[in-house]
Amino acid sequence: MRAILLDVDGVLHLSGVAVPGAAEAVVGLRAAGHPLRFVTNNTTRSRRMLVADLRRIGFALGEEEVQTTPLAAGRLLAGRRVLALTMTAIQEDLARSVALVEENAEVVLLGGCDETDENGRGFTYEALSRAFHEIRAGARFVCLHRNRWWQTGRGPLLDAGAFVAGLEYTTGVQAEVVGKPSGAFFEAALAALDVRPEEATMVGDDVEADVGGAKALGMRTVLVRTGKFREEILAAAEPKPDAVLDSIADLPTFLESSPR
Repeated sequence: MRAILLDVDGVLHLSGVAVPGAAEAVVGLRAAGHPLRFVTNNTTRSRRMLVADLRRIGFALGEEEVQTTPLAAGRLLAGRRVLALTMTAIQEDLARSVALVEENAEVVLLGGCDETDENGRGFTYEALSRAFHEIRAGARFVCLHRNRWWQTGRGPLLDAGAFVAGLEYTTGVQAEVVGKPSGAFFEAALAALDVRPEEATMVGDDVEADVGGAKALGMRTVLVRTGKFREEILAAAEPKPDAVLDSIADLPTFLESSPR
């Protein structure tokens, strides 16, 4: 059976409210024998918190089944001195592998913070200036993702990509991307399932991060009309997904009827 990589935000839930039929779809995929991996660019919650949140709204999954960008960044930057412009919540995942510092950093890591995180650094002028200084002094520039916006129950909100682009412009340094659509992020998920790209399907709501990154590796892709989905974005997208479904609730039936 095909291995399935599932995006989380916008596919399984939207602002903590499960997509109708999503939990049942996950149960159905497991019953059909599909190996699953939950892959997310979420940078506001630790893996432990994400799993607890998903279980609370009806999803049955193990912590080891969830792959996050903070954990991927920790593996990539293990042992380094890191200035992290991130939400406080994910620093428990980062601190497993890196030394979090305020100055003389080897790496500047950016993603997922905002000024509402009172205990975190936030995208303040002071914090961004510190990141600018460290990168100009030779620190490696890494971002958890460069998503332009994200979909919430309140509507679209600005995401970290704007700040990544701003620091790239001012420092002249291109950021390394850890999360989707990075090929390394997808490859790690495939390796965990011990499958080749052609044996897997990526299911997401973002044409660029989910579909583009997965197709570049040779995976089959399914786009769902929930979360970030917009018809006009799909019309302009290249490459196109292999299939478009109304929601993940339709996925088990689609896979059962489609050729392997």
